[in-house]
Amino acid sequence: MEPEMEDKTLELMNTTGMDSQNLVDDLSPKKTTVLTKLNNGPLVTGSRKRPSEGNYDQQKEQCMVLFEQWSEADQVEFVEHLISRMCHYQHGHINSYLKPMLQRDFITALPAQGLDHIAENILSFLDARSLCWAELVCKEWQRVISEGMLWKKLIERMVRTDPLWRGLSERHQWEKYLFKNRTTEVPPNSYYHSLYPKIIQDIETIEANWRCGRHNLQRIQCRSENSKGVYCLQYDDEKIISGLRDNSIKIWDKQSLECLKILTGHTGSVLCLQYDERVIVTGSSDSTVRVWDVTSGEVLNTLIHHNEAVLHLRFCNGLMVTCSKDRSIAVWDMASPTDISLRRVLVGHRAAVNVVDFDDKYIVSASGDRTIKVWSTSTCEFVRTLNGHKRGIACLQYRDRLVVSGSSDNTIRLWDIECGACLRVLEGHEELVRCIRFDNKRIVSGAYDGKIKVWDLQAALDPRAPASTLCLRTLVEHSGRVFRLQFDDQKAGPPPAPTPTSPDSRWCPLLHGVQ
Repeated sequence: MEPEMEDKTLELMNTTGMDSQNLVDDLSPKKTTVLTKLNNGPLVTGSRKRPSEGNYDQQKEQCMVLFEQWSEADQVEFVEHLISRMCHYQHGHINSYLKPMLQRDFITALPAQGLDHIAENILSFLDARSLCWAELVCKEWQRVISEGMLWKKLIERMVRTDPLWRGLSERHQWEKYLFKNRTTEVPPNSYYHSLYPKIIQDIETIEANWRCGRHNLQRIQCRSENSKGVYCLQYDDEKIISGLRDNSIKIWDKQSLECLKILTGHTGSVLCLQYDERVIVTGSSDSTVRVWDVTSGEVLNTLIHHNEAVLHLRFCNGLMVTCSKDRSIAVWDMASPTDISLRRVLVGHRAAVNVVDFDDKYIVSASGDRTIKVWSTSTCEFVRTLNGHKRGIACLQYRDRLVVSGSSDNTIRLWDIECGACLRVLEGHEELVRCIRFDNKRIVSGAYDGKIKVWDLQAALDPRAPASTLCLRTLVEHSGRVFRLQFDDQKAGPPPAPTPTSPDSRWCPLLHGVQ
């Protein structure tokens, strides 16, 4: 804007006989602030319409004509110049005037521009509570949420990221209504809206059952007449597979608890097993590893490498790791059930290697020599040793950076695998801690004292948490030793010890978190 033009405008404004500050008051709605003191009370601020003075209206119109002739940049510059001459009260008055003008209902405006998908994407980041409130804003917001199936998307997000939600979706079979596009026949958004609080109620029930120890106990009679005891097991929604002291593997129906099949071939106790949708892999005190067809029960392969009992094994994504009483760890490549080759033998432990676990980064092993050793999965090279247990280590689990181990010193230790630091020692078992599993919320341990303990994992990782608050529940259902357990958020199952004198040594129980 040219300087002489601005000077002319300001000169025109000054002809009213008021200073520039009063002029701006006139440009806003014509009101005059009045401060009134009522009956010796506080000052009350009011306002009344300001009467016109002189030829204000005519001069205002002249100013507006000049203002509209300028470019947008010049108009902004001029208004900034005026605002800089105003007092604090005037600034507040203008702010109140501008605030509603600057507000935009973008959720309503976007669909009007054909951008429904953007409005849906914005609202899809809301949590359940916020989504409820958003539905109450107006009919247009409710329409966007409904047509965008945002309650369905919220549930899908939880199922993808939370194992408990995933387990519930499979168990209650509402997973079939998820992860389907709009062309597929799916229930309306209202179905998912009503489903969400039911899922939350289920989760709260499960958590309360874990905290309070409420469970339904079912027993399976293994019927091993010659040699009593269950060393290992794994289960899913359809079946339970157990390894027994009598050299057999038994497969049970999960619902009826009837024995479906007995696999024989080992000449020693079945000490460890793992299965997937194709094969069962077992390790035995006869020093062999056998691979079985999970459907037919046929022996597909027998691996002869270890010199003494195979104590534990794990396999995943074409890699298998076994460990033995002979103090060694064997790393195998599994091209197929019938094509399994030895990649590397890891040595370093000075006593029997009782347990192994691994992921893409590390292989972790624990031994009766009181140490945990960490190896590189890709190179099989030694990385570090975790020291701390006072006696031999019987069990461990490794996930992400966390290793949890149980020992014959009756303690459980939590370790950071990257730096080797011991994060916490859990005390409570009275005898050797024989089996341990954890998820993102809790640790479940079983010991030779016949007890199963449930621990608060998040509290255990907090150094400020008192030791007395860490054990949530102790379950006493065995008169013999607990050798192995498995659990998820909804259920857990430990087998008893192979103690011939134990009254429950022929029974394999399942503990359910919620019915």
